[in-house]
Amino acid sequence: MFQEGLSETDHSSEASPAAMSFPCGGELKGLNQLPFDPANNNEPLQFGSASGPLATEGTSENGGESSKKRKRPNTPSDFDPALGMMTGIPPITPMMPGLGIVPPPIPPDMPVVKEIIHCKSCTLFPPNPNLPPPATRERPPGCKTVFVGGLPENGTEQIIVEVFEQCGEIIAIRKSKKNFCHIRFAEEYMVDKALYLSGYRIRLGSSTDKKDTGRLHVDFAQARDDLYEWECKQRMLAREERHRRRMEEERLRPPSPPPVVHYSDHECSIVAEKLKDDSKFSEAVQTLLTWIERGEVNRRSANNFYSMIQSANSHVRRLVNEKATHEKDMEEAKEKFKQALSGILIQFEQIVAVYHSASKQKAWDHFTKAQRKNISVWCKQAEEMRNIHNDELMGIRREEEMEMSDDEIEETTETKEAEEPVSQAEALKEENDSLRWQLDAYRNEVELLKQEQGKTHREDDPNKDQQLKLLQQALQGMQQHLLKVQEEYKRKEAELEKIKDDKLQVEKMLESLKEKENCASRLCASNQESDYPLEKNLNSSPIKSEREALLVGIISTFLHVHPFGASIEYICSYLHRLDNKMLSFGGANRASGARICTSDVECLMSRLQHTFKQEMTGVGASLEKRWKFCGFEGLKLT
Repeated sequence: MFQEGLSETDHSSEASPAAMSFPCGGELKGLNQLPFDPANNNEPLQFGSASGPLATEGTSENGGESSKKRKRPNTPSDFDPALGMMTGIPPITPMMPGLGIVPPPIPPDMPVVKEIIHCKSCTLFPPNPNLPPPATRERPPGCKTVFVGGLPENGTEQIIVEVFEQCGEIIAIRKSKKNFCHIRFAEEYMVDKALYLSGYRIRLGSSTDKKDTGRLHVDFAQARDDLYEWECKQRMLAREERHRRRMEEERLRPPSPPPVVHYSDHECSIVAEKLKDDSKFSEAVQTLLTWIERGEVNRRSANNFYSMIQSANSHVRRLVNEKATHEKDMEEAKEKFKQALSGILIQFEQIVAVYHSASKQKAWDHFTKAQRKNISVWCKQAEEMRNIHNDELMGIRREEEMEMSDDEIEETTETKEAEEPVSQAEALKEENDSLRWQLDAYRNEVELLKQEQGKTHREDDPNKDQQLKLLQQALQGMQQHLLKVQEEYKRKEAELEKIKDDKLQVEKMLESLKEKENCASRLCASNQESDYPLEKNLNSSPIKSEREALLVGIISTFLHVHPFGASIEYICSYLHRLDNKMLSFGGANRASGARICTSDVECLMSRLQHTFKQEMTGVGASLEKRWKFCGFEGLKLT
């Protein structure tokens, strides 16, 4: 165990599990614990010795003046060759509490220098620094247990605790009889401190006996408790992560729609009122759709649902009107855009005209060279922007011409031929305008050349004369071309007028043909109606005798007082109950005692389809055929 003789001024190191005391009951003063954070330091521990003398207090194991302080002189006689250091000065080790001032960090390429560690009952000597570091196995997850081998045979559990308690709080020690043990610490980072002691030679007291010495080998050990705690910690972290993700998903999930109420008369009246309101129409329609899909429609609620469906249908006209309004707004916006674009194009033309006027000789001579250059650049930019806007406007017009409705597609070829000259006339008009502008530009150039020629008075300059002739020739060619275009434009206009007249004549002819067709159809219908009764008269009458006529009259009277119809057996039984004189034909029939046959009556009634009709009534086993009187319905139809 550790010595408990710490000074009163070092309470922090006494409370720490890594605090320790050093040889012979000695006590370090003015030292603090070295900070160690395993979360921020994944590199192996590196320690160095601090410079400066250290004052120690020690007591001898053989008795004597144990409470007296003695300062050891720094002479060669106190040097111990076996230890390789001064016997009176304990070395600074990583197990000692750290200094108050943090030393500068040690470079990673610098080798770690291990020092001698003095404990109460034993001494630890560092391994040879030239030897490679001791080998260790792969670290198990959550490892808090170390294997310690090479213990002295006389080593006790108390000595093990005394050595390894400097690394941290020990939870359990399992010591074997074969000079090894397992030590379980409270935290994982304490294992890294214990691995630092691997390779040290341990000596119990001052004895040199083989049973009192050994070489420590510290390595990771795999324990079920460590693995179980690590798995519990990982499961806890996984649960926290799942909870965090679930909370994030719930936060980002859109709110669910409110549940639709169940159908009732009260809710039906509320939904019917909402269907009449344009602002609440969408919500009410969704409720109505849910009710219909749930199967809430029955005989009792059919009228209510029909009225709600009728209210929903009343919104169709409103939606169509809204669509037409939006389309109208879109067309107006397009028209405004086109007008604004046309205005911009006109302003560009005016600006370009200003530049051209400024380029004439009258004003051009008064500008400086830099001003002329700027005007030329501005003129080019304005012309480019004008051309871009002109192309855009022409593209809009072409799109409008290409947008053809279904009515335009179904028009006759004459209408298409009439539209083509219109577009050609517009194109010729635009071409005429552009040629006129070019002609004006050529005229301006000719005027400038004439002014320059009169100003310089150089009649012997052949270049200007040649240029003037070329310009005059070009001007004449442009004038001739302009005349041709104007003649073609007039010819196209005449053709267009002629086509319009032809179109009007064709429309008049179509209207007259339609009127004639309507008259012919009316005459045919009237002829068919007049021929129909003749055909009826020509056909043979379904009543072949006076007896059948009498039966028809009796049956008609009987069925007229039975509006729901009667079966053929019921009709025949009624006829049998009548007087035999009414059912027989002459004395021969009365003598023979002829009776009414059911098949004859049914055949007679089936021949008179406009007077009697047969219907099926009942369901399942109660299904029967009933005859009804429909003579008055036939009269209404005729």
